[in-house]
Amino acid sequence: MIIDTHVHIGKILNFNMRKKDVMYSMERYGISYSIVSDCRATEFDHQQRPLPRFLQTAQLECIRGAVDFAKQYPERIGAALWLRPYHENVSQELYDYIKENRQFIKALKFHPFHSTVPFDGEKMEQYMELAQHFDLPVVTHTGGSDAASCRRVYFMAKRHPDIKFVMVHMGLGTDNNEAIYLIGKLDNLYGDTTWVPMESTLRFINKNGPDKLMFGSDSPIDGKDTYWFNRYGQPSMYRKYFGELRYKISPEVYDKLMCRNARRVFGL
Repeated sequence: MIIDTHVHIGKILNFNMRKKDVMYSMERYGISYSIVSDCRATEFDHQQRPLPRFLQTAQLECIRGAVDFAKQYPERIGAALWLRPYHENVSQELYDYIKENRQFIKALKFHPFHSTVPFDGEKMEQYMELAQHFDLPVVTHTGGSDAASCRRVYFMAKRHPDIKFVMVHMGLGTDNNEAIYLIGKLDNLYGDTTWVPMESTLRFINKNGPDKLMFGSDSPIDGKDTYWFNRYGQPSMYRKYFGELRYKISPEVYDKLMCRNARRVFGL
């Protein structure tokens, strides 16, 4: 069984991630369950310029996009609620919606690079209260800006030991060493493999053990065959996770990475 903890739907900027592509890729590449967020919640572009109003989508609409998908395929899809801390706040309506749909919701999701809000900043505390109230893990992009730095996730996780935090990418575009070190310092801090080379994953397991890392991919960000090809048609790094990695770690450790850790952290 393989669980992908980091999958997307929605159309924004140069991304168009369709529900049918998620389902195709899951069937084609043997993914049993995916945790999905709606990328329409993006607030700033790749240069961290505010998106024009006509490209902004309200927080609750984005949340409903992911939850409706989970309702359609409750045995295959769970929702991660991508929230918009720059433009919006936690409202009673949001609390009520989560309470009504909690069975389909597996995490709160943030992208500090595309919101420009520092992850350990004061404005994020209202979302930590939300996560703790509903016992939801918090998953967040790391990499590309100070607001999205691994150390900010570490500081927030240290302040909130009762919440589980996942460093998505473990510092995108880096050697991942800072993330590996920081995750090892806190019991409630985890990593995922989204755009993380297999070699970094092996270093992580060697240093921190097999219980704090989960498979994630960003599928279908490079199209419906993201697990096998990148956007340029070259072999994807994820091929190694489906093949070569099996022979470098024990079956038990592989099962934890690809399935069992996610089941424990996200309550699946």
